[in-house]
Amino acid sequence: MTTALPTPSFDLAEAIKHLAARDEKLQVLITETEAFQMDKDHLQSPYEALLEAIAYQSISGKAAATIFGRIKALSSTGRAPSPQEMLKLRKQALRKAGLSGAKVFAMKDLAKKTIEGVVPTLEDAQKLSDEELVKRLTSVRGIGAWTVEMFLIFRLGRPDVLPIHDLGVQKGWSITYGKKHKPKPKELFAFGERWRPYRTVASWYMWRACHRAGNAAMRKIRPAKVRRKPSRPARANHRKA
Repeated sequence: MTTALPTPSFDLAEAIKHLAARDEKLQVLITETEAFQMDKDHLQSPYEALLEAIAYQSISGKAAATIFGRIKALSSTGRAPSPQEMLKLRKQALRKAGLSGAKVFAMKDLAKKTIEGVVPTLEDAQKLSDEELVKRLTSVRGIGAWTVEMFLIFRLGRPDVLPIHDLGVQKGWSITYGKKHKPKPKELFAFGERWRPYRTVASWYMWRACHRAGNAAMRKIRPAKVRRKPSRPARANHRKA
């Protein structure tokens, strides 16, 4: 994938200043780690970006890159197959490239909804709000909120996205704030209110916190405790005298 370092669609200096003023521990992390940056492919359409995202779901990056390379080889252009090409490709050929059956169906539904206009062009996507894009794109089979959030961050450069279900963001939060447990999505969402309107930048630094800490530190973080509702006391057996 061809990547380039984009110019953020927001004032990065203002974002850093805002976050540092609101969050002392985040300020330390920002000071001690590398400067914020986002790599993205300026040539990718929303369809291509989401097609690649589907390929990368639930497997290692190395394996996904290999599989996606095989998928691109099925195209006449060397890039990702166009929506029209994807609909014509036999399921067997896509399975042979390494896709699961679920991902084959997801890619074909993505192609179909792109042709129908549900998946917007890049020009149209830039005019839509985050909420509108989440609603439209999650209607595609196999695309959930997390995939759309990655699209909003890394393809559109939106400034205020917080992926509350992302494992890296959750563990980065635990490391940064000295917690022994992963936050529940609701807990992370509530905490992230202090980062508005630059939650994307804060999320990026949570990923950096994971990278700095290493796997050993992340393995020590326990899942959040689930509060169990107290069981109802059994009703007494009253017998008529």
